[in-house]
Amino acid sequence: ACGPTTVYSQGEPPLRTITVTGTGMVTMTPDIAYIYLGVQTQDSSASTAMQENNTRAAALIEAVKSFGVEAADIQTTNFSIYPQNIYDGDNNVIGTTYIVQNVVYVTVRDLDTLGELLDGAFQAGANTINSISFDVADRTEAVSQARLAAVEDALRQAQELTGATQVTLGEVQTISYYDSTPYPVYYETRA
Repeated sequence: ACGPTTVYSQGEPPLRTITVTGTGMVTMTPDIAYIYLGVQTQDSSASTAMQENNTRAAALIEAVKSFGVEAADIQTTNFSIYPQNIYDGDNNVIGTTYIVQNVVYVTVRDLDTLGELLDGAFQAGANTINSISFDVADRTEAVSQARLAAVEDALRQAQELTGATQVTLGEVQTISYYDSTPYPVYYETRA
């Protein structure tokens, strides 16, 4: 007869890991701008306010095009007309005026012309600028450089840690990638 057999097995030693986070940053110079330019008119006649607005908006668009902006880079984002009451000193309604707004979103690809373009837009009839933001048209190469810099940064940290603790650095076990794109900052100095 055979008695019970006991088998002793030793499990794998736990995997020891070092977790580091690498950061890579690339600074780029803006090469593109986005602007909301608008024309606002008002008149006691809705048709007159609209006609004046259409005339000034058309002149604005032609002025922007004269600086080399393509038609595809000029998009209407808002066109509205609404009545607004006119009040006297006693808060009584004494009439109505109609306000017409026409806003276009312009992509400027030649930043050297931006100042003159804005001057030309105002001379042509624009009377509002909602915002100007700067960006980089193609980030592909910069993002690639930032990723490589992040990997080098993480590797350097891991080498420092293992060197300080007399541990051998093995193969990379996992990689997680997080993309963070900060808002562009534009600096300009004028005399």
